[in-house]
Amino acid sequence: MSTVIDGSASVTINSGAILGITSGTAVASTSGTSIDFTSIPSWVKRITVMFNGVSTSGTSSIQVQIGAGSVLTSGYNAGVGLINNSSFTTTSNISSGFATIPTGVNTAAYIHYGQMILSSMGSNTWAVSGNFIYPAALNIMMVAGAVALSGTLDRVRLTTVNGTDTFDAGSINILYEG
Repeated sequence: MSTVIDGSASVTINSGAILGITSGTAVASTSGTSIDFTSIPSWVKRITVMFNGVSTSGTSSIQVQIGAGSVLTSGYNAGVGLINNSSFTTTSNISSGFATIPTGVNTAAYIHYGQMILSSMGSNTWAVSGNFIYPAALNIMMVAGAVALSGTLDRVRLTTVNGTDTFDAGSINILYEG
């Protein structure tokens, strides 16, 4: 056991190591139907997926999928809701991933800013929460849910629910931590 002192507080560490936050490499989301972050270490307990001006060529919702060895495409218990500038709300249940916007609301003009946080609940089960904004219409989207994997998470994929719309603007990156 060791103690680390930063000048204002001390932290006791039992394992002898501090696992900090690791940044992936930002990816331009300007082409292709999916963006993959792979080789995520087995010790990761939290992943933040960050969106900066991300949009697609079509109307299908953007979604985050995770996997262990391959990407899981079903079995998600997730929902997404939208509040717009006139207080109208729209919601969708999505089973193919963690969507950023309700079904039927997205347009090719939608631009996403925000983040989605995936947290390990143990036993290869992951919970999610996230918030996004489309500033042009003052729309705010919220996502929550969970999914169980068959093994240790090692990948994160961004795609659309229909799997065919292409990314055409912005950038995406992840942070992960133990």
